[in-house]
Amino acid sequence: MPQIYDRVALIGLGLIASSMAHAIRRGGLARDITGYAQTAETRATALEIGFVDRVTETAAQAVQGADLVVLAVPVGAMGNLAAEIGPHLAPGATVTDVGSVKQAVIAAVAPHLPPGVAFVPGHPLAGTEYSGPRSGFATLFQNRWCLLTPTERSTPAAVARLRRLWEAMGSNVDEMDAAHHDLVLAVVSHTPHLIAYTMVGVADHLQQVSNSEVIKYSASGFRDFTRIAASDPTMWRDVFLTNKEATLDILGRFTEELFALQRAIRLGDGPHLHEYFTRTRAVRRGIIEAGQDTAAPDFGRGAGVRADTKPAE
Repeated sequence: MPQIYDRVALIGLGLIASSMAHAIRRGGLARDITGYAQTAETRATALEIGFVDRVTETAAQAVQGADLVVLAVPVGAMGNLAAEIGPHLAPGATVTDVGSVKQAVIAAVAPHLPPGVAFVPGHPLAGTEYSGPRSGFATLFQNRWCLLTPTERSTPAAVARLRRLWEAMGSNVDEMDAAHHDLVLAVVSHTPHLIAYTMVGVADHLQQVSNSEVIKYSASGFRDFTRIAASDPTMWRDVFLTNKEATLDILGRFTEELFALQRAIRLGDGPHLHEYFTRTRAVRRGIIEAGQDTAAPDFGRGAGVRADTKPAE
């Protein structure tokens, strides 16, 4: 597979960045990978694992000479980070990100990028409940979607080149408007995560159900809520604060649906419940047919399977 970039700078060295590094290394997609993380411990771990060629003490040092810079930090931190690296970006470089929200990231990052630097926001819809530099693996993006949301700062050449990288790492790539992205993600990822956090919180607060019982009997639907609710709290705090309008819109619609189901249960309306569950079951079949999950027992997720993915992160 031909080399796509000369030097890639990864700012943030958690699950997504480390998985990108492993995939880039496996495919020979870049000559050099430089990394930066806020903590010395993470930087040392990245060097120990060897998925980067070198790490730097600052983000500004990491981006020097890079033709691709990937912002892989919580979305709330991207504005300050862009301000730091802006003066040090090489002419002709491309800056991208992997954040779950796009409108807020574009507003925070774009003003700090100098002329001659392309900005192509991106979002790989892949992840696990694990985080940190040891959690990454090269096949994380295999047959998962990566959404690019080009702006007026995105040149056609920069978009095409970044698309080639994601495709070479195994992703299916699509492009869409940033506002539409944020609405879609509020449906498929952000609101489901909020519901999962809420359900786990409810169980935690129920006085009549002990924690031992919750753990002991979690081989039911509750277990899958806890998997989602184990996701990085900083990242998800920032997601809800920066995609507020779309999330509240979808959450309002969810509440209306929930009230309708409450009424059906209260009135003993079996036909309504059966028809509703039949329609929603078809959505699951569509996800399997699209190759975004498997119908295998236990969802194909045996103990310790690291390729377990969720719709977004």
